[in-house]
Amino acid sequence: MQAAPGTPLTAAPLTTGPARKRRVAVLAGVAAFVLAADITTKAIVVAHLRPDQPVHLLGNIFELWLTRNPGAAFSVGTGETAVFTVIAFGVIVYIARTARKLYSTGWAIALGLLLGGAAGNLGDRIFRAPGLFRGDVVDWIGVVPRYYPIFNLADSAIVCGGILTVILAMRGYHLDGTRSAGERGVNERGVNERGVNERGVNEHGAGERGAGEHGANEHGAGERAVNEHGAAEHGELPGGRETGRDAADPAERAEQ
Repeated sequence: MQAAPGTPLTAAPLTTGPARKRRVAVLAGVAAFVLAADITTKAIVVAHLRPDQPVHLLGNIFELWLTRNPGAAFSVGTGETAVFTVIAFGVIVYIARTARKLYSTGWAIALGLLLGGAAGNLGDRIFRAPGLFRGDVVDWIGVVPRYYPIFNLADSAIVCGGILTVILAMRGYHLDGTRSAGERGVNERGVNERGVNERGVNEHGAGERGAGEHGANEHGAGERAVNEHGAAEHGELPGGRETGRDAADPAERAEQ
């Protein structure tokens, strides 16, 4: 079936304002959950654990061990506290600006994890000793701490968000919800490979059993529809009139 006159042949945008708001809500929800969990666990750890008394849950494999970290995640760069504070601010500002063009749920989760993790550790640097923007981050999770740095939930969220970001980028997913050309599913134009092409016509004729190039179904526009020459496959014209063998001459009908 052909489009009505004046109807654009390009595909309608797949992204809308409400869709973007939902993705931003996912980002904010993930970030808020990570931040709340990080703040709560740090408060409990500081109130009940002592730095020199680790709690062994699985021997030397998994421990709860309170430490103060002036560096970045996993105790990296312990002498650059102010630098990492500035970096955390930059990450938060970048994610907030990026949210304006966010239509991908996967990217919303990834950015939410990064935002919540960065905000959690930034709160320690602002409000904890030894001073403003120079505070030590509270770490307390030890997984084989003899060989692996002690960390916290914010660090875990940052790592998980980074891994998810790499996966999304490698698979060709973009922030606006589209996918790179050559991948199955949605291409760079945001149009499904089996949906509408650049001319507004499905690659398989506007649907596997939809309209063909001349507005007719590939199988005759339906089992009892009209073919290309206006004659029905089963001897019916539009409007229920008979044709072909079923439309006998009136004289022959009278003789019969």
